[in-house]
Amino acid sequence: MIEFDLVHSDIENPTTFGREDIANFLYEHLDEYGDEKKHILSCIAYAYGDGEGQDGFILVAHEKDQIVGAVIINHTNMGGFIPEHILVYIAVHSDYRGEGLGKELMERIIDATEGDIALHVESDNPAKYLYEKYGFTNKYLEMRLSK
Repeated sequence: MIEFDLVHSDIENPTTFGREDIANFLYEHLDEYGDEKKHILSCIAYAYGDGEGQDGFILVAHEKDQIVGAVIINHTNMGGFIPEHILVYIAVHSDYRGEGLGKELMERIIDATEGDIALHVESDNPAKYLYEKYGFTNKYLEMRLSK
């Protein structure tokens, strides 16, 4: 049976999964849409409020001692002119894909988050259709200056 837990910090963690466990899961199961593990760990640190003005939480789906899904929400602290939250990472274990776990994660994270949520998705990522199903739209074109 899959259980779902919201994790707000190392101290407020109802699971037995630490930062490294969550980062390793995301690194492995984000596939080609993932980032370096050090960046995933930085995102977790932000969600756990390691720095001033940082906050968020992680939704962990697990079955016994195995993570089968995870979502990281970081608070932007900029409500009113951009969404208050950003969904940074969402992943489902490769053995559990196609069974509705991604939908369950989306529904639970939307329910657990007050205010607007933004996310970035590559145009060829099949998860884009899941996000659209839950009402995410592409209101703006994102432009970046990479230095």
